[in-house]
Amino acid sequence: MNTRKIYCRTAVRLLVVFLLLGGGVLLSCRGKGEEKMLPNVVYILADDLGYGDVSALNEHAAWKTVHMDRLASQGMVFTDAHSESAVCTPTRYGILTGRYSWRSRLKRGVLGGSSRPLIERERMTVATLLKKHGYETAVIGKWHLGLGWQMAGEKKDSIDFTRPLTDTPNDHGFDYSYIIPASLDMAPYVYVENDHVTAIPDHITENRKKYSWWRRGWTAPDFIHEDVLPHMTCRAVAFIRRHVQERKEQPFFLYFALTAPHTPILPTPEFQGRSGTNPYGDFVLEVDSMIGQMMQAVHDLGIEKNTIFIVTSDNGCSPQADYAELAKYGHNPSYLFRGTKSDIWEGGHRIPLIVRWPAVVSAGSRCDATVCLNDLMATMAAIVGDTLPPNAGEDSYTMLPLLRGEKGPIRSSVINHSIDGSFALRQGPWKLEMCKGSGGWSLPRRVADTMDLPPLQLYNLDEDISEAHNVQDRYPERVKAMEEELRRQILRGRTTPGPAQPQVTPVKWPGLWWKENWDISRK
Repeated sequence: MNTRKIYCRTAVRLLVVFLLLGGGVLLSCRGKGEEKMLPNVVYILADDLGYGDVSALNEHAAWKTVHMDRLASQGMVFTDAHSESAVCTPTRYGILTGRYSWRSRLKRGVLGGSSRPLIERERMTVATLLKKHGYETAVIGKWHLGLGWQMAGEKKDSIDFTRPLTDTPNDHGFDYSYIIPASLDMAPYVYVENDHVTAIPDHITENRKKYSWWRRGWTAPDFIHEDVLPHMTCRAVAFIRRHVQERKEQPFFLYFALTAPHTPILPTPEFQGRSGTNPYGDFVLEVDSMIGQMMQAVHDLGIEKNTIFIVTSDNGCSPQADYAELAKYGHNPSYLFRGTKSDIWEGGHRIPLIVRWPAVVSAGSRCDATVCLNDLMATMAAIVGDTLPPNAGEDSYTMLPLLRGEKGPIRSSVINHSIDGSFALRQGPWKLEMCKGSGGWSLPRRVADTMDLPPLQLYNLDEDISEAHNVQDRYPERVKAMEEELRRQILRGRTTPGPAQPQVTPVKWPGLWWKENWDISRK
């Protein structure tokens, strides 16, 4: 083969990749003029960080989140971003699979530290997708999706910590994992590296103090609650540095799931009193500082231009932050939105989302389109030029057009879920909620059922962002149409185009009290 033919074939291959990746905007330099076709991805998921806790999103915030604000000035802020659920386990399932978690066995609530795995072995995740395209993949931080513990006996929580785990993040696409099993207030209190704990628990701890409480449980000698957040950050920074030093030609995906500002609220001495409010405010500033350390590492290693840096939260702020005390300082973690973590109202699932990608995203830009954290899966598929199979990312839409500055919605609707399994459907400005109260802690079902309230709620968020005026009685036809659309999306097993998909459909599904006699064969 002559030299000219070799050059032509090489040029064609490069052109194909160039077009798949959006006209070559993904090309960037790193190191000694080396070019990298695919971007690195750093995905930082805060735990219980409210929309109003980020000062770039809340002009009345009682503190300044200087690092997240700087990230916002360098990238794109999404003003209408949502977690699929108002609590963490379901959201984490959706983030990694692009599928609503209520299609799995988890119909309400969250898992515990000793729960069995929620992600199905055969299911594609963002990590398996990117690994297929040559990425080194890692998860560091809070997992909370169940693990394959081996048991020492028949007692429910009798874990044999000396034996390797049979199901970990490594079985779902991650090359490396360094995690805690669940929330920082849920036992067992151990670090799990790949398929084994780093130290065998040898004592039991418990904390009942306000803010800093955690449940009673077995604790490893190397596990100190106050040190977990900075320790995990050091691990995340170390992963990036090692990767850049050892694998310069390979892109990486780091899913960094923070343990804060979720309870126990434990700001280290350096941050105590810094916010001028309460310990929660101090802890938020420590979270901001940890994000700043990650940003600095990416900058110092010279990979900033070719790294997608994403910061978001798994749900709204918890009432454990003490909203009443923060209100004395003029601060509302839920900003203008009603409700808190756990609720079907906006405060439960409208979350901060900031994306910086210098090669594509315009600095200081804002996007008002409705998006969901499930959309990470389809977005990553679009970036690497892949097409998801019918049984993957069933509820995920690509955000790539929005990141490029294109206008218009990418999804016609989004479904949200509360802690008790109540559904809500959002279409444009309209939001239909299938419960009397909050579906969560603000106005729980047992209380709402004693009140003279309509069984459903309908709000026009363009006119009533605080969800103060239920107009379900004024628009019966809209309620009927949205109810039917919600039924269709639930029963099809997907919301994206494609063939209907199977899902776990129990005989009794509490969240579907309003349609108990559905014909499951109707898609």
